[in-house]
Amino acid sequence: MIYVTSDLHGYPLEDFRKLLDSAGFSDEDFLFVLGDVIDRGEEGVRLLRWMAEQPNVQLILGNHEAMLLSCAFLFKAAETAEALTVQDMEQLALWRSNGADPTLEAFRDLLHTKPDVMEGILDYLDDAPLYDYVNVNGRQFILVHAGLGNFSPDKPFHRYEPDELLWERPGLETRYFDGATVVFGHTPTYHYGEEYRGKAVKTDTWICIDTGAAAGGRPMLLRLDDMTEFY
Repeated sequence: MIYVTSDLHGYPLEDFRKLLDSAGFSDEDFLFVLGDVIDRGEEGVRLLRWMAEQPNVQLILGNHEAMLLSCAFLFKAAETAEALTVQDMEQLALWRSNGADPTLEAFRDLLHTKPDVMEGILDYLDDAPLYDYVNVNGRQFILVHAGLGNFSPDKPFHRYEPDELLWERPGLETRYFDGATVVFGHTPTYHYGEEYRGKAVKTDTWICIDTGAAAGGRPMLLRLDDMTEFY
């Protein structure tokens, strides 16, 4: 079975594992996490460490992981505040304005106590793709963090800029491919209307599965084999 989730944003690891158990997730199944594991909540780095150890879990990069990577200079022991550029400071300000502080605290602790673990997490994020494809029971799914900015059905995926995949916010009227379903997070579903709060939004060409964990809600799992939702 193939499962997807997104935008955990520091959700407690034990609670997330209970969600997996409730869906019957096992070593024979596979989970795609569509980015934004970190920031805002307290357990983002713990979630990342757990995910990196699972052979049947694949992270798709989110904009919050991308912001962390843009600020990786903070975690180099030889770096000093005096050496930071204006661009560095702007990147850090952007990240902090988006809820970085719990992640910064966790990484600073690892820098001083377990630098090898910290480097392993950064390498894990460096290796995470911006998108992936999966075919389930003859149905094609495109998995990405935020949607497809400046979409054209003829546009090759390698021509998309990272920001078009990391920061896009599709509207309910947005249409993607006729022959494939785009699955993404990034935009909490309550932004599409209160009737969608806490549950997935589905159109005929895309599905949004960010059910608002960053705002105190619960994440969801979507099983692609039969489109069952777990909360």
